[in-house]
Amino acid sequence: MINESALLESKALRDSALERTEVLDRVKALTLLPDGMHVTTAMVAAYFGATTEAIRALVHDHRAELEANGYQVLAGSELSDFKQLSGIQSRTRSLALFSRRAVLNVAMLLRDSEVARQVRVYLLDMEYLARTQPVDNPVPGDTVALDDRIDQRITHVLGKTVVPMFNALIETSGEHRRELIALRAGVQTVERRLRQHHARLQRLESPREDRALAGAMASIDAMNGREFEEYVAELLRRDGCSAVVVRGGSGDRGIDITGRTADGRTLVVQCKRFAPYLSVTSPDVQKFIGAAKVLHTSEVALFVATCPFTRDALNIATAGGITAVHRGLLEEWSTGTALAVLE
Repeated sequence: MINESALLESKALRDSALERTEVLDRVKALTLLPDGMHVTTAMVAAYFGATTEAIRALVHDHRAELEANGYQVLAGSELSDFKQLSGIQSRTRSLALFSRRAVLNVAMLLRDSEVARQVRVYLLDMEYLARTQPVDNPVPGDTVALDDRIDQRITHVLGKTVVPMFNALIETSGEHRRELIALRAGVQTVERRLRQHHARLQRLESPREDRALAGAMASIDAMNGREFEEYVAELLRRDGCSAVVVRGGSGDRGIDITGRTADGRTLVVQCKRFAPYLSVTSPDVQKFIGAAKVLHTSEVALFVATCPFTRDALNIATAGGITAVHRGLLEEWSTGTALAVLE
């Protein structure tokens, strides 16, 4: 079976696998822009757990290949038309977009990413299954199970019959002992690789913990502003907060939710349901600090957002005593992990 690193070196091998974009969601759910077709550089970086600089460097080195698979940079009237059709908001003069096919292409080129490595492994396992599929073409749902049973049967025969046979021959043979030992070693290598392949398939087909997180964020991204505020209020109540009130509206004075923590501290929350490719900036946090600490004199202040925070925004939040609940932390909170500041 071909090692997953082969995809890093062989463009022909990458080209042969580009139609299998469904593997992206099998490894980790890929969040798309509102048009349902594209993602930005920041979203690609978030999917692979990489930096935007790493993705841009990869694009620089492989631009022609990525463009052939759907990568494009919009500017001018094209960008304006795309914003209008997709409903996204962006202040940039240009916008780099990746199709699902281009994201899969990135997975086959990105070296320092565990997610990308898992995508490559999955691709090659699927290719292996396609090559070994029986000629009577069973239904897709049965193919993996059938190949799995065949692999396990071969492994059993090699381990329980062939290897013991070689052991017996080696014990009684003099002239061909060296050749028999070499053949036994080859059989044992095949047996070991089949076991590894079986274990890999089981791991890839088993439920993944991070899929629950992706599903939670997909639901949150589909909410409107008021629904998101109510959702955050329910998370607070789940974690023992009392007197939780959703205020919202134009007269909220910068505060969306008020309440008390389980130990009685006063609590205020600002909720921002931004698109995942945007960021909370330092002016947003500065305004909230004024509302939380001056107008409401709160003891606990949460700024909850469906997107990342800029570095300056995080620094200002820390200095101002604000807990920044960014997209990643919101995923964990949504799936049962309590916020440390509420404990």
